Amino acid sequence: MDLKSRVAELMPRARADLAELVGIPSVADPAHHPPEECERAAKWVRDAFAGVGFADARLAQTPDGSQAVIGSRPGADPGAPTVLLYAHYDVQPPLDETAWHTPPFELTEVDGRWHGRGTADCKGNIIAHLTALRALGNDIPVRLKFVVEGSEEQGTGGLEEYVTAHPELFRADAILVCDTGNVAVGRPAVTVSLRGMVNVVLTVETLTSGVHSGMYGGAAPDALAALVAVLASLRDDAGNTRIAGLAADQVWHGEPYPADRFRTDAGVLPEASLLGDGSVADLLWARPAVTILGIDCPPVPGSAAAIVPRAAARLNLRVPPGTDIRDAEVALTDHLHTTAPWGARVTVRTEATGAPFSTAVDGPAHRAIAAAMGEAYGVPATTLGQGGSIPLCTVLAGLYPDAEIVLMGVEEPRSLIHAPNESVDPAEIAAMSLAEALFLRGYATAEPAEPAERNRP
Repeated sequence: MDLKSRVAELMPRARADLAELVGIPSVADPAHHPPEECERAAKWVRDAFAGVGFADARLAQTPDGSQAVIGSRPGADPGAPTVLLYAHYDVQPPLDETAWHTPPFELTEVDGRWHGRGTADCKGNIIAHLTALRALGNDIPVRLKFVVEGSEEQGTGGLEEYVTAHPELFRADAILVCDTGNVAVGRPAVTVSLRGMVNVVLTVETLTSGVHSGMYGGAAPDALAALVAVLASLRDDAGNTRIAGLAADQVWHGEPYPADRFRTDAGVLPEASLLGDGSVADLLWARPAVTILGIDCPPVPGSAAAIVPRAAARLNLRVPPGTDIRDAEVALTDHLHTTAPWGARVTVRTEATGAPFSTAVDGPAHRAIAAAMGEAYGVPATTLGQGGSIPLCTVLAGLYPDAEIVLMGVEEPRSLIHAPNESVDPAEIAAMSLAEALFLRGYATAEPAEPAERNRP
């Protein structure tokens, strides 16, 4: 039986497995969600990989308290290249459960798509790994390692620290980071660029306490108005992010993102304009972009006729490869301080940073995955950027400079990852499973000239 037929035969099992895994609400936030659920998901993943030949599959406690699942599987040829498979089992919280059309932690088919939190990000990719390995059976001509993370969505860095402390466990010639996705259903892509990020909390203070707007308004400085002025200064009239010291004229050279398709994917209202002067792809993947994530101020219901003495906002800055993340943090912090009006007291607290990442696509692993995707999907693969950051990629690139990192996965715009009503098209799981199986079979004959592991003393 050929691989495509084998994958098709395995899809009912893939659905059943994904239903089990989605049914485990593995949100890695012990302050709001039971940590036992993450442990349950980790054990499910361990047992599943043990069942496809990873006899040493095990749980590894990482410094942030989460459990990664790791293991290895030797190949028939001890000189074969090594491939590391990555995914994560933790998921975003469901957010507003009333906005879901189906139960968030119950796999439900709607119009041919499988709905539920984690179906695409990233439990669907775990199932794709397992389906590819089951399709190949014992016919795997490369050596394998795997790691499935347990706190990727929290960004607390547990796996990054664990990998740094145990580099020998994860050394490989090719690393398949399966946590991204495609242009659209049936349009395969490899992600070659990840924007870095800086998250800060900005606090503006102008008064020791709130005062009556009728008695003091007009002369007393309003902290909320000062905050609004600072936030407005982050973009120009066209919507371009404008922060002194950050270049904002870069151009994206990969797959374009047509504006009409973007408007549909993003749900932009018909009367609303897209932001910025460049193309959609330029603005998404090649230039800095700042987003206001939240504001602390009096809510409209219950607000009083008083001048607000203190207001705060949480900001997220995304920066493209080529921008030093520390320089970006300093530039944003300086901008927030210097643009505050009326001598307002400004405090900027950095919550998290993540460096941008980019990879070349001319190595044997990238050539092999492009060929495998083309065969699996029937159309050529392309290259994409992604606005999200995956800090592990920069750690892996630093530890294993000779390894090729391939970012791929079952997600696509309709998946609505991180939002209510997340879903995956099962055709993407089937096609990505087939692509991975073809890659693992073909990569052995296109191995790197100096495989990282075989040349290690």
